[in-house]
Amino acid sequence: MSTANQSNANTLPFLLTGIPGLEALHGWISIPFCFTYIMTLLGNSTVLLAVRLDKSLHEPMYYFICMLAVIDLTFSTAVVPKMLGVFWLDSREIGFGACFIQMFFIHTFTAVESGVLLAMSFDRYTAICNPLRYNTILTSSRTIQLGLLSLARGAGVMIPLMCLLTTLPYCKTRVIPHSYCEHMAVVELACADPSVSDLYSLIVATLLVGADSVFITFSYVMILRAVMRLPSQEARLKALRTCGSHVSIILLFYIGGLLSMYLQMFSFGLAPHVQVLVADFYLTVPPMLNPIIYGVKVKQIQDGIFKLLRQLAGLRQADKD
Repeated sequence: MSTANQSNANTLPFLLTGIPGLEALHGWISIPFCFTYIMTLLGNSTVLLAVRLDKSLHEPMYYFICMLAVIDLTFSTAVVPKMLGVFWLDSREIGFGACFIQMFFIHTFTAVESGVLLAMSFDRYTAICNPLRYNTILTSSRTIQLGLLSLARGAGVMIPLMCLLTTLPYCKTRVIPHSYCEHMAVVELACADPSVSDLYSLIVATLLVGADSVFITFSYVMILRAVMRLPSQEARLKALRTCGSHVSIILLFYIGGLLSMYLQMFSFGLAPHVQVLVADFYLTVPPMLNPIIYGVKVKQIQDGIFKLLRQLAGLRQADKD
């Protein structure tokens, strides 16, 4: 393909299929995705407001929870509105640039979330294994720096990948058999060899997720050893409860991500709509569940949310009076 033709082809929009083979059921399929998006907005916004308004929650652990809430809101907003547009309005067209921007946000904030989960494991390790130095090691400014470092790392490794992908010629069909611009589904439309971008993405995913997983596992092995040495059973249970929400989020993030990735790489004989639905639910369900996990397992967050609701109820009553 000539350079001019390649340039023209790469300005044409893509078309999203939605759920391949289940187009007639898009209206029904949209209901759970709409529900999860509404609950994601409400749940994560409530967590952010509770931490913002309750000064007792202005501590590193809760700042990390706020970072996860912002990541969840970004994830969902990057994917779900366009997905619902496909389901409800048959608005399948997505611009060439918009497609790769959506892909950039998805992959960048996946990497950012992995980095924040690693920082949270360090936070719990310090709080339990070195409590006397906790306030000097993890100050508010260092917590924010860790969050910004995770963001810079995620964006830094994804920008080269986006450069590689956008320079590929997309001269095959413009139809993406997915409900969002999923990396592998888009690359399959290229009419040039994508091995360089594939190798880069594989190396980055392995190094980022692999290294983060190893350090998180090491942190929790050390935490478990320290907890087992505590003198009383009550102290041990309290320490384990403190880490419970973090462990739940880690399992949800990594197990769901691995399942979604492997189903995209290897079909295992599954129908295409099953693969797409698994990928869609991975991007939409965890952001809804995370604030629920905080509310159930982190008592301070729960108390902050109740305090926020009481304040709102009091303001509404005052307006009526």
